[in-house]
Amino acid sequence: MPEILDESSQLESTTIGVYRTASTVKGGRRFSFGALVVVGNRRGQVGYGYAKSNEVPNAIEKAQKYAKRAMVNVQRIGTTINHEVEGKFSASKVRLIPASPGTGVVAGTVVRSILEMAGINDCLTKCYGSTNARNTVKAVFDGLDMLRLPADVGTLRGQELGKTQIVTRIEASKATMTATASGPKKAKGPVNTVQDERKGRGRGGPGGGGGMRGPRRGPESSAPAADAPASVGAAPAAS
Repeated sequence: MPEILDESSQLESTTIGVYRTASTVKGGRRFSFGALVVVGNRRGQVGYGYAKSNEVPNAIEKAQKYAKRAMVNVQRIGTTINHEVEGKFSASKVRLIPASPGTGVVAGTVVRSILEMAGINDCLTKCYGSTNARNTVKAVFDGLDMLRLPADVGTLRGQELGKTQIVTRIEASKATMTATASGPKKAKGPVNTVQDERKGRGRGGPGGGGGMRGPRRGPESSAPAADAPASVGAAPAAS
């Protein structure tokens, strides 16, 4: 669960992982803890921090301080990014792909935490190579640093850029969502009665036997045999 750091600036913190290391000394083992934390306001500002301490709460608090000092601005368009980027760090690669509204964040725990803290709610991602948490975080931030607005790119090239593909997708999605909301109610789907029939099966239900199961008796064995011997001790029939 995200932790609220500052209500005025709406800063939230998410702990990605806590790591324990041990060093053997003369008196035994001495433990140290490291915390990897992501801080953001869900409005385009996000940062990460890593710190160590002898106790977990102190490590998390130090990591949050480092993350607040290293916050960066993320270029967004609506709830997604402007274009596809691929960030790299060491043996990790992370590809971020813009998506239409309503898609959601298709990512793992580490990448999802960063994108949600940055305010990106619709994005497709893919990780290549090492999935180490620290390397993945740095690769994601390397990709976020590559994001540029279309207007800035057009100014640098001295050209006027038209609508991008992601802008067209967003407009089409908004038009579809508006039409669906104002249109008639959706028809009810067919009622699934298979499960009810399966529940009713068994003794006394549809497809089941009607009582206690006994030895099967054919049509020939339904009536007693004519030449069957009389039971011992039975009374003779009256003449």
